[in-house]
Amino acid sequence: MSKLYIVPTPIGNLKDITLRALEVLKDVDLILAEDTRTSGKLLKHFEISTHMQSHHMHNEHKTVESIIQKIKSGTTVALISDAGTPAISDPGFLLSRACIENGIEVDCLPGATAFVPALVNSGLPNDKFVFEGFLPVKKGRQTRLLLLAEETRTMIFYESPHKLVKTLGHFCEYFGEDRQVSVSRELTKLFEETIRGTAKEVLEYYTNKPPKGEIVVIVGGKVK
Repeated sequence: MSKLYIVPTPIGNLKDITLRALEVLKDVDLILAEDTRTSGKLLKHFEISTHMQSHHMHNEHKTVESIIQKIKSGTTVALISDAGTPAISDPGFLLSRACIENGIEVDCLPGATAFVPALVNSGLPNDKFVFEGFLPVKKGRQTRLLLLAEETRTMIFYESPHKLVKTLGHFCEYFGEDRQVSVSRELTKLFEETIRGTAKEVLEYYTNKPPKGEIVVIVGGKVK
């Protein structure tokens, strides 16, 4: 029986890929990619010709079983996402869980993930933190924010550019305008930026300067 490799890919700067990641992607029989067009550019850059198959949030429920059977029959598989580590706010959890349930070895390589540099860059306490990923869009959002308003650990969120101002407004409303916030965007890329301040200050900044790119928001916990 073969195994499943979970392979992190760069979040922006292609130089951040590891030698081991390149080795695995060249040696496996099949690469599962969140978007084969995006991953195709990465593989072409590093002259990797391994066959790819689409594996994303819209089809993973239907394809997990067939992938399990492929691995059981001897196919070695690598899972990658568009950027960063698969299964962290990206497809991958269902497949890795199914592999474990079927006695298939899962080998997750260390590598890039956006929230780690964002957390370190924030200047907020990082000895204890909670990763929240994306907040609920509608249903459950208010309930989640009310619960998190009492959280004493540093909190980590992912957000899209067009929703950032709305989310920062909610942080002001539920956490208080003076809560410390750090927003990192376009990490490792040419226009990388980290803006730190109170929730109100950061909200005002991005209200006047609409953001672009991938965004990580770090929020200080409630002070006891």
